[in-house]
Amino acid sequence: MKHRLLLLVCLLGIAANARAQDPYTLYSPVKNVATLFTDLFGPQGLRVDSEATLPGAQLHSAHFNNDFQSNFGKFTTALVGQLVTVPLPSPASGFTYEFDPATGVFQRTTGSFGPILAERAETVGVGRFSFGAAFQRFHFQTVEGLDLSKVPAVFTHDSAELLGGRQDVVTTVNAIDASVSQFTTYVTVGVSDRFDVSAAVKLVANDLRVSSDATIQRLGTTDPLTHFFRLSNGDIGDRRVFVAQGRATGLGDITVRMKATVDKRKTGGVAAGLDIRLPTGDQMNLLGTGTAGLQPFVIVSSRYERLSPHANASYQWNGSSILAGNPATGESADFPDQLAYAAGVDVAINSRLTLALDVLGRVYINTERLSQETFHARDNVHQYPNIVFSRDSFNALSGSVGVKINVGGRLLLDGNLLFALDDHGVRDRVVPLVAFEYAF
Repeated sequence: MKHRLLLLVCLLGIAANARAQDPYTLYSPVKNVATLFTDLFGPQGLRVDSEATLPGAQLHSAHFNNDFQSNFGKFTTALVGQLVTVPLPSPASGFTYEFDPATGVFQRTTGSFGPILAERAETVGVGRFSFGAAFQRFHFQTVEGLDLSKVPAVFTHDSAELLGGRQDVVTTVNAIDASVSQFTTYVTVGVSDRFDVSAAVKLVANDLRVSSDATIQRLGTTDPLTHFFRLSNGDIGDRRVFVAQGRATGLGDITVRMKATVDKRKTGGVAAGLDIRLPTGDQMNLLGTGTAGLQPFVIVSSRYERLSPHANASYQWNGSSILAGNPATGESADFPDQLAYAAGVDVAINSRLTLALDVLGRVYINTERLSQETFHARDNVHQYPNIVFSRDSFNALSGSVGVKINVGGRLLLDGNLLFALDDHGVRDRVVPLVAFEYAF
């Protein structure tokens, strides 16, 4: 056994040493997760080595430019923007009550346990409160339908319009691995039969890694010493892999919700309210937006025997955040506003089981958006896949299916799957959720 353990340690050491000795791979230090993309190629961006000299014996320093480093940092804005605004578990209690003065006791107002990611108009009831916790796991896989493990980007030389050796380009294939775990606790307190207050507190753990496989395409040069990568073993080459990785765990943005029933009927009602997002999460590590947000909303819901349909609509105003500007320089900009909506139905299968179905949409207004294009080299011969960024509004549509199970007393266990219905934005195809809630 001792010999086997020793052999295993040796093999692990050899593997770790081989990784460290890989001459083609350069690992970049990362200060904050939000600056991971701008840190990827180092403080001066993507530069290649050169032993060529310019007229006057001036040394040649080749700098290559692309939207990737300057604008693809907007991926972090898209990531955190969509993360902090994904549908949270509804803080509304699965058990809602109303005081009946005729009998002097509280009566349940609904037969089902309500939706999971949407809201219904009923409040928890005066003097009542509920508590819950939910866990969600995101592993983003696509951006605008493009596989995040194969994002192309072309870098062009400084002053490429002067032609000659400046026609050389650097093509890259970028693999982005982004995963986020989110644990949310929430509590709702009934102030009156028509008004309750909720708070949702999130703990977030994220892991972001980007690997850029860069290759020099010699379109204007023939001498390998004009443009090359100096490898860690001293050799020169046309290819280098840049890697940067960041992890962070901590408190996310806290949301406070106030909801009031404005029209209460035996078969349903209408409610209105306001979500206040507090910027408690560390924006430089993508744990929060870095700005406060106000989101007024309206809810309409009804009850028809076992079926309880509902519809939600809201608009979120956001302030300025470094994440919407330039995290590397500390420059702030307006974080994009969002319009959210949902429609669905919860079905009381029996007295202990509710099925929740929803379609949820979110419109991101005037935000950075990635698109694919074909890069045409200045030699009018070579073409390479590339990406560009532009400002645009788009709608991201998702579906949700889940169940609420009454395992005893007023304890509910929830299970849910949120799945993408389109390719807009940064998406995880399926997001699982497990939760529990308890009403007092």
